[in-house]
This record gives sequence, structure tokens and C-alpha cells, in this order.
Amino acid sequence: MRVAVISDIHGNCLALDAVLADIVEQGVDTTLNLGDVVSGPLEPARTADVLIESNFSTVRGNHDRILFEDSPDGVEQFALQNLTSKHLDWLEALPATLVIGGEIFMCHGTPTSDTAPWLDNWMERRTFTLPDEVSVAAAADGVDYPVLLCGHTHIPRAVRLRDGRLVVNPGSVGLQMNYGSPDARYAIVERRGSNWSVTFRAIPYDYEAAAQQAVGNGFPRWHEPLTGGWAAAEGLF
Repeated sequence: MRVAVISDIHGNCLALDAVLADIVEQGVDTTLNLGDVVSGPLEPARTADVLIESNFSTVRGNHDRILFEDSPDGVEQFALQNLTSKHLDWLEALPATLVIGGEIFMCHGTPTSDTAPWLDNWMERRTFTLPDEVSVAAAADGVDYPVLLCGHTHIPRAVRLRDGRLVVNPGSVGLQMNYGSPDARYAIVERRGSNWSVTFRAIPYDYEAAAQQAVGNGFPRWHEPLTGGWAAAEGLF
């Protein structure tokens, strides 16, 4: 069984197109989406259209949730202005967590929070620090599935818990942080027999065109993160 895992598209449909084309070449059985779908100054409506048509199993990210809270601004406001009721109905119906086939657990941040990072402590400027084993294992307490999927930090990482469960963050399709590469990122998790493994993939795409979309839509601060991959989160959302 081979499963593609995408996350944190943030309305970057050019990056999503490239990733989905690569996924087709990998011959996976299904694709799972960990949320933060449209909130970015690029193509929120086209991104939503692609995902609705694809019908991937999808969980809600924190930026998806914020769309339906009081007075969203910035990229959330931009997304709202460009989405239709069809898009919003789909986003509002997304669950916080999902279980696929009794083996794969999906969430955005951790099983109990869409804003808490699981495999990385949150970024200060351009530095991420790894959490300790106790906190990583504690977040997995009671979530008894072989594969646990999370996103949110935009950093690809995998942790094998001592009991064998595999925790995977696929990184971000649409906005790289602290990597020095603007390539779109996703992961493939694969079961052979009773064992699960993960492969991380970095896919080139026309990131300069994506950056120009952001600039043209009034968000010039997104240009450097999209073209260089050395992003800090401050000031982007």
C-alpha cells in the first residue's frame, strides 16, 4: 500500500499541480491532505476546485478554521473574497481528524490541536528546535494506529516512536520554511507486510510565477519566501 501525503498548500495551485503530476507517476493507492488549503495570496479558488474534484480525504487546518471565525484578515480575508459558497461549504465541513483504513491517523497539528507543532518546536526567526521524546510521545498517547500524520510546521520530518508507530510530517506543498529550496514538498508512506516506511519528495515548479501572483495580489512579502525557501512565518499570515 502506497499513500501520498500532502499538506499546507496555502492556495499555491502551481505547486499543487506539480505535486499532483508527480504523485500520478508514483503509482500511489490514495492521496491524503492535512489541511491549510487556501489561505495564501495566490489562487485560493482554483486550489479548492482542484481538491474538491480530486475528492482526497482531507482534514481541517488552523488557517481553514480561521476563515469561519470573527473578522479574519490578511491572507484569510483575501481567500474569503475569492471563494464561492461551494468552496466555503466544503471547507467548513472538513473534520479536525480522520482515520483511514484503521491504520492511518490524520491531523493538522497534533491529535488535539490544529496549532500545536508535533515534531518541531515552533520557529524563532529561521531556527526550529526539536522537541524532546516525552512531548512527542505524549501527543501520540491513545492514538493507536501504525501511522500518524501531521502538518502545520512546513518541515518534512519522521519520528519512529519506541512502540513502532511512525509519525510523519510531509512538509508543505505551497510555502517552504527554513529549507533554502523553494521546491514543493510532500511524502509517500508505504506499507510492506506489517512495516511502514516514508519517502520525502521535493518537486520543482514555477515558483517565480507563484511569487508574482502573490505580489500582484498585494502581498509582496511572500515573494522572497516563495522564491528562496528561507521563510520566517512572521508577517506572512
